[in-house]
Amino acid sequence: MTDRATATRVIFLGGLGRSGTTLLERLLAELPGVVALGEVVHLWSRGVLAGEPCGCGAAFADCDFWRRVGERAFGGWRPSLAERVLVLRRRVDRTHRMGWIAHPDLAEYARAYRRVYEATGAPVVIDSSKHASLAHCLVAAGMDVRVVHVVRDPRAVAHSWRRLVERPEDGRPMTRWGPFRTALHWTAQNAGLELLTRRGARVARVRYEDLVADPERTLTELAGFLGLDVPGLPFLEGATALLGPAHTASGNPMRFQVGGIRLRCDDSWRSGLPVRDRRLVAALTWPLRVRYGYREVAA
Repeated sequence: MTDRATATRVIFLGGLGRSGTTLLERLLAELPGVVALGEVVHLWSRGVLAGEPCGCGAAFADCDFWRRVGERAFGGWRPSLAERVLVLRRRVDRTHRMGWIAHPDLAEYARAYRRVYEATGAPVVIDSSKHASLAHCLVAAGMDVRVVHVVRDPRAVAHSWRRLVERPEDGRPMTRWGPFRTALHWTAQNAGLELLTRRGARVARVRYEDLVADPERTLTELAGFLGLDVPGLPFLEGATALLGPAHTASGNPMRFQVGGIRLRCDDSWRSGLPVRDRRLVAALTWPLRVRYGYREVAA
């Protein structure tokens, strides 16, 4: 695999976790020629080193898709390779570096992702890594990247991060954050993606609430920005989406779902998030919250 400019177009889904990126990834992956890879940023630790299952249900090492990708990109997956990428990530891919992403190791770090994308053989891949800092790395490295900035009401995101949810991969609880920490991360990630736009990167914004309210319109408009030919959306039947299996390396538990899923807005935060937490999150996330259309301050 050479390091020439990749012919594979990358759709990078950015935003804070629990904002609907996995849902959007699964929907976009139903479009012709589009392959979902999940959160590639975690492929190295959770896939190569820990052997967690692919979205298809097979263990990473037993998945034919990822085995072929590893062989084409690197001559096979090796622990030393994954460990090297993780070292580079700690040096380069950091939130505090987004203001000045240049680093001597940037090219080597981005090259690992480029090789993964190219090795899929797909014309378009989706990387739902979310982290704004990784998006900055890929753009700075000159890749053909189109960023989809996914936002959701920060109070809904805070409520989701409070929940106790088991990871299907191993039954352990997913990471939980309090409202203060969630609000700070929500602001940091969204501000980082805003910075990408100011630097001239191709960025489109999608609100989770709009996606579930009108998936056909949202996906059609987004496909136009992404340069995808969409003759129709046969996998959508009203408020139901029919999903096939996807080879996602990591992500939200819904990456394992196959078949019909109901598209509806999860607004359980309105009754489940304590009033004091709602007010705290609302205050800490202003003015981006207002910029994205979340003006209501629930009592």
